Amino acid sequence: MFKRDNAPLPPGSTIGILGGGQLARMLAQAASRIGLNCHVYAPEADSCAFDVVKRGTVAAYADQEALARFAKDCAVVTYEFENVPAQTASFLSQRVPVLPDPRVLATTQDRLIEKEFIDNLEIATAPYAAVSDAPQLFEAVRKIGLPAILKTRRFGYDGKGQFKIDAGGDPAAAWRAVNGAACILEGFVPFEREVSVVVARGRDGSLQSFEVTENEHRDHILKVSRVPAAVPPAVAAEAVRIAESIATAFDYVGVLAVEMFVLRDGTAQRVLVNEIAPRVHNSGHWTIDGCSVSQFEQHIRAVAGWPLAEPVRLGRVEMINLIGAEAADYGRWLTVPGASLHLYGKGDPVPGRKMGHVTRVQID
Repeated sequence: MFKRDNAPLPPGSTIGILGGGQLARMLAQAASRIGLNCHVYAPEADSCAFDVVKRGTVAAYADQEALARFAKDCAVVTYEFENVPAQTASFLSQRVPVLPDPRVLATTQDRLIEKEFIDNLEIATAPYAAVSDAPQLFEAVRKIGLPAILKTRRFGYDGKGQFKIDAGGDPAAAWRAVNGAACILEGFVPFEREVSVVVARGRDGSLQSFEVTENEHRDHILKVSRVPAAVPPAVAAEAVRIAESIATAFDYVGVLAVEMFVLRDGTAQRVLVNEIAPRVHNSGHWTIDGCSVSQFEQHIRAVAGWPLAEPVRLGRVEMINLIGAEAADYGRWLTVPGASLHLYGKGDPVPGRKMGHVTRVQID
């Protein structure tokens, strides 16, 4: 594995991105703005990130010949999503620096390992238990109680691989729904609101966090993010402290998002960590138009060894995801004062798929 070099990349250098979705697209756009190039590697020829880069590779993640050619063209490699195969990241890391470190993937790709990592930092999470068979599920239900949520340990996002077991519900039905996949059972958290913190950590260990974002989900998909979040300053400070401590514990380089629940505890509020996303994050899209530096530029700066910028929010911000056919009605936003439209170039709308977003900024 390449030893980390803190020397900054000069303008004109090429950053490789694994994955070709909208996050890679926006990373490439941010890199171009500051004079850096991107080479996107993705198995799908219709990946929307290919539209905004000069160099792209269409090949399977297991194609070692294609990966080797890709590595030779890049000064550093990063990724847009956490389900990059571990073998791919390991193969590349023998040839070119890969940031964030592929070891982070081993933790965040498995919900059980991720929860144990957070526990070891003495950061609170929802109660959970490992589940590998039906008897273990019933024991976990006895221990944690219902309602609870059964989650597959791997490959879950936007509500996929998650099944709620209501009070009086049938755990056996939930087990059949996951087809015997390794899971965890999480106790249901009666949260007041969902929030997230997007934090950047540089090669030199420096940290810069964006303000706490309040998130509203519909059908398990993020629909609206608002900044600032409606939480007391002490809760916001604790959320940022948690995110920064996780990034530091990982020896992380790049942008990381931590999703959290805000709970009422008597007259006070507290936060629990829900999940970690080792990448730029949907709840950070507001930063493109609502902040002095975007999460995407901050990530590029970090992996390129450039200094991080101090984020300055430009006003009260609301980010709205355009999901499925909502993107076809893009015209309604073109004349809305303070609104910025982003379409991802994904072709025909698909139900449940993020096709774009709108950011609305109200200057304070």
